[in-house]
Amino acid sequence: MSRQPMRYGFWAPVFGGWLRNVRDENMRADWSYMKTLCQRAEQIGYDLTLIAELNLNDIKGVTEPALDAWSTAAAVAAVTDKLELMVAVRPNFHHPALFAKAAANIDRISNGRLSLNVVSSWWADEASQYGLQFDQHDDRYSRTAEWLKVVDGLWTQTPFSYAGERYTLTDAICEPKPLRQPRPVIYAGGESEAAKTLIARQADAYVMHGDEPAVIADKIADLRTRREREGLPPMQYGMAAYAIVRDTVEEAEAEVARITEMDPSAPGFANFEQWLSGTQLERELKIREYSVSNRGLRPGLVGTPAQVKARIAEFHAAGVDLLLLQMSPQLEEMERFAAEVIAA
Repeated sequence: MSRQPMRYGFWAPVFGGWLRNVRDENMRADWSYMKTLCQRAEQIGYDLTLIAELNLNDIKGVTEPALDAWSTAAAVAAVTDKLELMVAVRPNFHHPALFAKAAANIDRISNGRLSLNVVSSWWADEASQYGLQFDQHDDRYSRTAEWLKVVDGLWTQTPFSYAGERYTLTDAICEPKPLRQPRPVIYAGGESEAAKTLIARQADAYVMHGDEPAVIADKIADLRTRREREGLPPMQYGMAAYAIVRDTVEEAEAEVARITEMDPSAPGFANFEQWLSGTQLERELKIREYSVSNRGLRPGLVGTPAQVKARIAEFHAAGVDLLLLQMSPQLEEMERFAAEVIAA
């Protein structure tokens, strides 16, 4: 059986952009821009939007606006018809029973289009500011495993009881349940052993930072093996990438140079060292990856439409089902990408 075509998602600009070295990207962190972007995106061929969850703005600086993920998701659900809403959730910021109830309602508002991007938090300062628990690395995944059991149980059983290390529920009822059955899709990412073990056992899809096709192919092969060992059905595989499409290679490379010129005075610069020390990355981050988050430039979706399409074909052959794209300014660049890459 032939594989499905590549799906195209985009990061909702909850931080007012994705570039740490460019102060104003002409994409405000407000509802008006978000509504316009999401409504237009589903008209021109995008399948999904990823709505990140951070209460502080780690791109433009902590004092700058950052949209709340879940109230934004409910609003987007009400004004769109086709976009899958992949909303990030951090278990240490949400009690699982209350979350399951609210998320099921958003899924109903969207007519079954909700999915979760389960993230084990990395930002200690943010948790401290908000007076919330911050677990050390492997403890984060232990919490996430238990949290997912509670959410999944509430979405699939009535009543549901649970007694764990962190959460206890007695004959809890969550009605109505999500429309999407057996549950909304669970996406998760991570590169540590604890993360990959959790994902293989409890998620439906693996999402990765951007990288070369050969590196991505190895990561997918590893998760496939782990998944088969658990006796579970195949997963979906997504990857983050920053896309630059231009008429010539020279124009594309000039844009890369513009967005990666370092600005040490930028408000987001101070968070870089904390993020690097707080996660277990398999490869050292470089300046280009500071400039564009999620290793977005590593995949090489930079060049002419023909070059970008050829590169996407390499990732599809490696096993990637979904590209999670960042662009800047997002509305204009998404129009160009849709016309010259997706439609073609």
